[in-house]
Amino acid sequence: MNDIAIDKEHLHYLEQLSEMYPTIGKASSEIINLQAILNLPKGTEHFVSDVHGEYEAFSHVLKNGSGAVRKKIDDVFGLAMNKADKAALATLIYYPREKMELIKQDEPDMDSWYKTTLYKLIEVCKTVSSKYTRSKVRKALPEEYAYVIEELITEKPEVLNKEAYYESIINTTVELGTAEEFIVVLSELIQRLAVDHLHVLGDIYDRGAGPHLIMDRLCRYHSLDIQWGNHDIIWMGAAAGNPACIATVVRNSIRYGNLDVVEEGYGINMLPLATFALKAYKDDPCTRFVFKVAPSGADNMESDLIKKMHKAIAIIRFKLEGQLIKKWPEYGMKERLLLEHIDYEHGTIELEGRTYKLLDTSFPTIDPADPYRLTEGEEEVIQRLRSSFIHCEKLKNHVGLLLKKGSMYKVYNGNLLFHGCIPMEEDGSFAKVNIYGKEYSGKALFDILETYVRKAFFSDDRLERQKGSDIMWYIWTAPYSPLYGRNKMATFERYFIDDDDMKIEKKNFYYDYINKPECAQRILEEFGLHDKRDHIINGHVPVHRLRGESPVKCDGRVIVIDGGFSKAYRRRTGIAGYTLIYNSYGLTLTAHEPFESPETAVRDERDIVSRREAVEVLDKRILVGDTDAGIKMKEKIADLKQLIAAYRSGEIAERDD
Repeated sequence: MNDIAIDKEHLHYLEQLSEMYPTIGKASSEIINLQAILNLPKGTEHFVSDVHGEYEAFSHVLKNGSGAVRKKIDDVFGLAMNKADKAALATLIYYPREKMELIKQDEPDMDSWYKTTLYKLIEVCKTVSSKYTRSKVRKALPEEYAYVIEELITEKPEVLNKEAYYESIINTTVELGTAEEFIVVLSELIQRLAVDHLHVLGDIYDRGAGPHLIMDRLCRYHSLDIQWGNHDIIWMGAAAGNPACIATVVRNSIRYGNLDVVEEGYGINMLPLATFALKAYKDDPCTRFVFKVAPSGADNMESDLIKKMHKAIAIIRFKLEGQLIKKWPEYGMKERLLLEHIDYEHGTIELEGRTYKLLDTSFPTIDPADPYRLTEGEEEVIQRLRSSFIHCEKLKNHVGLLLKKGSMYKVYNGNLLFHGCIPMEEDGSFAKVNIYGKEYSGKALFDILETYVRKAFFSDDRLERQKGSDIMWYIWTAPYSPLYGRNKMATFERYFIDDDDMKIEKKNFYYDYINKPECAQRILEEFGLHDKRDHIINGHVPVHRLRGESPVKCDGRVIVIDGGFSKAYRRRTGIAGYTLIYNSYGLTLTAHEPFESPETAVRDERDIVSRREAVEVLDKRILVGDTDAGIKMKEKIADLKQLIAAYRSGEIAERDD
């Protein structure tokens, strides 16, 4: 220790470090603690993607840890417990309150059941907590039960008759009438400790009815990161007050029958839009503006109103998008200036050298001489919506989490995580994309886009803030956006043109090249990953298992985990989503069955894990010392050793504690 050379330039940092560790004893103790942590097994990482607002299915996947909880039950009880009893115990851990209510209807001796169940839960708790330090486990414990749980799950060699000791604690818990609450606490603790860190690879928002509930849940989650999806970024743009993003969010919500998310979930007032739509489209049946998914309980009169609102906000959206494309020519999207190509007299549009008959020719709010200008009524609607969005406290909190925990990409423990793609050209090179007058590609493109997203919320410069606001619309829809990655968003064509070829959204060349190992390696190296065991993990494009597609590509280097959380995609994918687990033994992919309801899960003890397959099994167990956190701990150990050397050399004086 005395022989460690002290970098003089490092001395100032060591002096600051000495405030936390003022003596050799304190610094030595911390080194011992850190060294012990380095030798613990790596914590379990859980990857989910493209949740699309499906709250109940997402909540269940968080509860079961994509099979991680059931795996712990198998580890603890093995052949000593049959399959049915394991399923019952797993269901209790996922839904403790609901399951106990059912059990009480049939169980004649609840006190005995409480005692037996508590023993089982304590054994599972011991196993899930074994890879963590006592300090970390203690932080996860609810304050009122911290002492008793620690007593039950910690080995106590000084206690001679352990069985009697544990039995006395459990008997007292039952006698005091607190067994049910204790079972809930233990179940939730198992859920929490089964997964150390959660990765959400984008598209929390979109078609499902509960994105706001998912965000509430994520706000309470103990450890996570988020890679933004294009559906998340459009909501972030709306929260920043961008009119085109607001119009898009509202249109999407109406289109998929989820206006309740906007109105009830976030308290956004839709009355100005409804009032305007009834007046502007009074005699228009708006037959092209039907729901993709009809809202439940809507009568004919309400449906007619919503169709008018749908058309009104769609036209506003097309106008606002046109304004942005004209404002920023460098976006390279002039081919999406569609309203100026309409022949309003003859009801046709000229696109890509062909003339198409429009399926709807009623455009009472469009001036053919200035088609992207909003009418006074439309301007009032969008300004009132904007006021509601930017003043919504709940949305501010949710977007705050997306900014705090989210990013365009994440490099974490040898894995590159992003939602969509790395934009590429036909020859496989990284596409050079013009962002406000300068070209970027690869990692630099992700970085500059993220910089501008953050400027939209935090910049003091008005122009930079506006650029950031507008770039979120670009990220949502642009052909060279890493979060979209298709040649166009054919929303207009789906409404107005009867030609399936015009509705095709061609994928970026990335999706052709990503199956080639040399391409995957080049992408990983672009983001600083050079090990042959590193991976790309992303979502965005559903994996069609029915067509024989596999989520594991490129000799296991690329894993795509969008498999059908969204009900709308399940007919094509054949499953209800893929998730991924990365624990100390390797990578395991989980395919999920459709989630019916929490009630069914509790009553029938049905889980939704249909198949688990190992993607990569390691011959040597991964320790904390092998992870990114471990690298930082080793750096801190080196600093602490230098601090001790500085104490011993007299360059820094020890202080009283």
